[in-house]
Amino acid sequence: MATEITNHKCPACTGPLHFVGASGMLECDYCGSKFTVEEIEKLYAEEEAKAAENTAKKEAAEEEIPENQWSSAETKNMKVYSCPSCGAELICDSTTAATSCPYCGNPTVIPGQFTGGLKPDLVIPFKLNKEQAAAALEKYYKGKIFLPNEFKNRNHIEEIKGVYVPFWLCDCKMEGKAMYRGANVRKWREGDYDVTETTYFNVLREGNLDFEMIPVDASTKMPDEHMDAIEPFDYSELKPFSTAYLPGFYADKYDVGQNASIARISERAKNSIKRELRGTVIGYMMVNTVSENYNFNKKGMKYALLPVWMLSTKYNGENFLFAMNGQTGKLIGDLPVDKKKFWGLFAAIAAPLSVVLSLIWLLM
Repeated sequence: MATEITNHKCPACTGPLHFVGASGMLECDYCGSKFTVEEIEKLYAEEEAKAAENTAKKEAAEEEIPENQWSSAETKNMKVYSCPSCGAELICDSTTAATSCPYCGNPTVIPGQFTGGLKPDLVIPFKLNKEQAAAALEKYYKGKIFLPNEFKNRNHIEEIKGVYVPFWLCDCKMEGKAMYRGANVRKWREGDYDVTETTYFNVLREGNLDFEMIPVDASTKMPDEHMDAIEPFDYSELKPFSTAYLPGFYADKYDVGQNASIARISERAKNSIKRELRGTVIGYMMVNTVSENYNFNKKGMKYALLPVWMLSTKYNGENFLFAMNGQTGKLIGDLPVDKKKFWGLFAAIAAPLSVVLSLIWLLM
């Protein structure tokens, strides 16, 4: 199980550093110093090199680290919080105080030690901070008069948490072949008769599409429809993974493997090529699909962490989840209806309306 994300210390005062999306730098909460990711990585690389040199003197041979696995230096200050309610395993640094699970809102989150696993290839850093996320949520709630008061409470809104959600990014190729039946209808009149002529056409279309980095979330706790709704992410801001981006945030561990994700990836690619092929069938008044055949070929997969602000709220025994793209600000949220507010407003409208109807009835 995982420990908290590496706790990078300020070279100036040894205080904790955290990544700030607005500046794109690691900033110290205590002395205000700012450092680029490259500067901190270089500093820690030098320290790791010295530590490795000292270790080499004590050991005759050093076990080789498997490709794309966490190194001992990276996991040294990492912790994992395991939620007993939904099973989420969230990596974070030792300075992160876990008061509730971002996925289900359960307050009992237990810290444990990190034991490894596949290391991400890429990351998109958070661009929007917590204040911006909370403001967006407040704006989202405005005007929703039937929303329970618990959701509008400012203290509750400030419980919003930043989570790096695991994604598989797939490069693939989809080949497609489809047969359509097109029809054109012509009508005219001959003497006393209305004549209708329908001409049918067999239309064959085939082709292939190459896709780069189709995203599918790799967490069973995150509803797929939520992640689909807050897309797209701007891939131009993808960075090689570094633990320097993680302090101050949670990072979910993937629990859906590559093979288990292929079905969703293939379906997304298939839907795209279906639209493209069907879009070429023009000039007909009616078109029906007769047959389709598609072939999916995976080229490669990358493991990435993408930024999401999340807030989970329980209401009448149900979980309601708000999610916002931590890079673009696009958001989606599940919202309940306060039945007392609804029926109260209904009664307020219905009462004067019934009086007016009664008066009309008496005057008739």
